[in-house]
Amino acid sequence: MQIDYNYAFFDEGSKREIRRATLKAIAIPGYQVPFASREMPIGRGWGTGGLQLTLSLVGKDDVVKVIDQGSDESVNAVNIKKLIEKTTGISTTDETSEATIIQSRHRIPEVPLKDGQIMVLQVPLPEPLRFYEPSEFETKKLHAEKEYSGAWLMLFEQIMKYGNLATDADHPVMVDDRYVMAPSPIPRFDNSKMNYSEALILLGAGREKKIYAVPPYTKVVSLAFDDYPFEVESFEDNHCKQCGAAGVFMDEIYDDETETTYFQCNDTSYCVARLNHQTV
Repeated sequence: MQIDYNYAFFDEGSKREIRRATLKAIAIPGYQVPFASREMPIGRGWGTGGLQLTLSLVGKDDVVKVIDQGSDESVNAVNIKKLIEKTTGISTTDETSEATIIQSRHRIPEVPLKDGQIMVLQVPLPEPLRFYEPSEFETKKLHAEKEYSGAWLMLFEQIMKYGNLATDADHPVMVDDRYVMAPSPIPRFDNSKMNYSEALILLGAGREKKIYAVPPYTKVVSLAFDDYPFEVESFEDNHCKQCGAAGVFMDEIYDDETETTYFQCNDTSYCVARLNHQTV
């Protein structure tokens, strides 16, 4: 039996409601806007927040790219692309520079984002203060009063325990000198890509029913102390085994045959483009 979907899956009223929440999020950078998260044909926690943003914004002239932890061909990325294609008929791409909307889980692409693009990040936990304050009512008060001593205390405890800032991913950032924000579980390496980005960055948490945003050319600074500055993952003196790239986020891979480790680009489309001698 053939099922006919409305364009981009949602009814028009649902898309308008999500767009209104998105506009408010853009108007108040870093502020978490509640929205009526819809039921999706995928489980919550598998990108429903990002997918709802993408489906509410996508038009017939858009080109969409979907990645999951740097890969265009993971199960999650492939199935989200199939749903978008089936309900819109638009084109998808693996090339960052060709996409008008890029939906991602845990990574921002290596190719710099440009004016006119929309970066959509899937978010599991949008509240950066949740680790020390379980009450939603109280975290709203803390944000309203710009009371972020708990976030600073978390970083201080890391220094006392490990000797340095030890956040592997989702390191909190200050947006526009006002709101502390969870950048989604992107590696520290990607935090700086949010700072004064030419593209609009939208973050959606379907399970937590929150949308927030970083408008283009907005100041985004990772929280850190003057004497313990923020540092990204270091891949110094290492190159991608496949394409030879340096200065990008890489995966360390263990080779069972040689019992050695090597490095490879995490962003698969970036790596393929270099292998094909394309401009990236």
